[in-house]
Amino acid sequence: MSEWTLVCAIADLPEGGWKVVEVDGAMLAVLLVAGEYYAIEDICTHDGGQLTGGELQGCELICPRHGARFCIKTGAALTPPAYEAVDTFPVILKDGNIWTRDDRWD
Repeated sequence: MSEWTLVCAIADLPEGGWKVVEVDGAMLAVLLVAGEYYAIEDICTHDGGQLTGGELQGCELICPRHGARFCIKTGAALTPPAYEAVDTFPVILKDGNIWTRDDRWD
């Protein structure tokens, strides 16, 4: 089982913002949207580039290179040119901090 990784203090992640953290060799983006926290792998399944840096519209993160849209709740690819989902990860709030982990191999 992978260990939980500290992302940042809750106060350091503004509404509509994100923080990227390395967890077990994977880059994860933790986002705060409408008071809910989400974590997705920060890799576009279309071209392998970084997703953060793109626009966040509601619960959709738009790839900054080719415009593919991903649901931050489920990881689903919503528009071409991406057809495969990105992985999502658990998020917990504890002692005023945000934590996530890569649970894909558990």
